[in-house]
Amino acid sequence: MKNTALFHIHKKLGAKMVPFAGYNMPVQYEGVTVEHLCVRSGVGVFDVSHMGEFFVRGKGASNFIQKITSNDINKLFDGKVQYSCFPNLNGGIVDDLLVYRIKEDVYMLVVNASNIEKDWNWINKFLTPDVELENKSEDISLLAVQGPKAIEALQSLTDIDLSNMSYYTFEKGTFAGVENVLVSATGYTGAGGFEIYFKNTVAEQIWNSVFDAGKNFGIKPIGLAARDTLRLEMGFCLYGNDIDDTTSPIEAGLSWITKFTNNFNNSDALYKQKEEGISRRLIGFELLERGIPRKDYEIADEEGNIIGIVTSGTQSPSLQKAIGMGYVQMGFTKSDTEIYIRVRKKSLKAKVVKLPFYKANER
Repeated sequence: MKNTALFHIHKKLGAKMVPFAGYNMPVQYEGVTVEHLCVRSGVGVFDVSHMGEFFVRGKGASNFIQKITSNDINKLFDGKVQYSCFPNLNGGIVDDLLVYRIKEDVYMLVVNASNIEKDWNWINKFLTPDVELENKSEDISLLAVQGPKAIEALQSLTDIDLSNMSYYTFEKGTFAGVENVLVSATGYTGAGGFEIYFKNTVAEQIWNSVFDAGKNFGIKPIGLAARDTLRLEMGFCLYGNDIDDTTSPIEAGLSWITKFTNNFNNSDALYKQKEEGISRRLIGFELLERGIPRKDYEIADEEGNIIGIVTSGTQSPSLQKAIGMGYVQMGFTKSDTEIYIRVRKKSLKAKVVKLPFYKANER
């Protein structure tokens, strides 16, 4: 089992550590609800150094990335980030990822921790002589500083003007006295904030500086359990749950990152699927009775016919109700449609709702 460069700090803080994607990771510190609400209303810090980073360089870099990803690479410019996925050749998804355009012919791909080896092997199948790939996953640490107070908490640490950064852009600059730190206006919480990439050797220095700077803003360390409840409230997909090798981006509601302006792996088949229609789709639902939906619970109609399966579920700390996502047959995807979640031997009534579950301006 590997450790991130901050493992000893998590232990000292009393984090509950669990094995995740080959790493010992902090699942919680004070408790999921406290940590979750801290990010929604203040600012919290996640160590997500287990994520993978691949660098793509060379004259053919853009063409290579366009071949292996579903989004339109031509929309990127230096300093821009794009959400995308690697389609496989059978209609499913190898992984979802972020594409960073550092400069013309230099990109960084950020992939899920549990898929680093799988993704690396996959993209190498399509390598051309004018492209060089480098896997820097084990050399780079990553902190996600998330929440509405993230700008105020971090601004004193950097010469980058954080308040002027648009969502899904990044800048390199000095941060906490360290040069060449990549600060990205991205995140997996829907609460605003930044993801900060740097070398493992300066991880402790940056962690301590972030907590010193954020002290007056109630900054807290946040574990992976709250990361999951935060992303689920936003309806963000989690690889291995809501998307996998068998789900197409069209079925998963990811048509917005599946652009047919260029050819990419399996684009013809996915275009055909978009034109001809799909038989199931990923939806959000909330339970109308007491209970908590979990991955792989069956979804039924009123007569008890199985119409789908739950992919993610939790008790939402912000909304104080049970929410989930799952795939259902096309006749059951409309908002307010009544569906039933099979929890053990009971069928609990639920209704389909529009994503995201959590809408900041309504709170």
